[in-house]
Amino acid sequence: MKKNMFLAIAAALIVVIGFGLFKASQLTTIQIVKSVKINRPEKEVFDMVRYLGNFPKWSPFVAQDPTLKYEVKGTDGTVGAQYHWNGNKGNDLGYQEIMEVDTFRLVRMKCTIQKPFVAYPTFDYKFTKTSEGIEVTQDFKLQSSLVDAFFLWVFGAKSEMEKTNQQGLDLLKTATEK
Repeated sequence: MKKNMFLAIAAALIVVIGFGLFKASQLTTIQIVKSVKINRPEKEVFDMVRYLGNFPKWSPFVAQDPTLKYEVKGTDGTVGAQYHWNGNKGNDLGYQEIMEVDTFRLVRMKCTIQKPFVAYPTFDYKFTKTSEGIEVTQDFKLQSSLVDAFFLWVFGAKSEMEKTNQQGLDLLKTATEK
């Protein structure tokens, strides 16, 4: 009886872990593309994203943690400038760095997250003129190991990332259109 129960529990664990690893394999590369249309001049929209000193005006992380501390290092708005943050009582730590600026077309950033986990996502912000204003498209990418992806799956992190990215774009629109 005990042996059968042990085998049943072991089989169930193998199925759950197998399913989890299968789902995690789909999360080793996450790409989230979101966009927003902003009814303001092209330069205002572009500068709101390009200059890291503006980020607190539309950061979903500042909205979620108003006590977050931040600092811009380097020449703001240029390749190499960095936005460092420390929030959630020291539990959120990292920085983002401008990697490329193509005026009125693209701002590319890489992010180094040190806490609560280690990750290196990238963000491309693309700008397109439309009849309704400037469309800002955010292209977020994250590569993860299978083990990290397993935990992303367990905690439903992709869904949370999607919500956070959309919140950031909504705040960008609000901050720019003020």
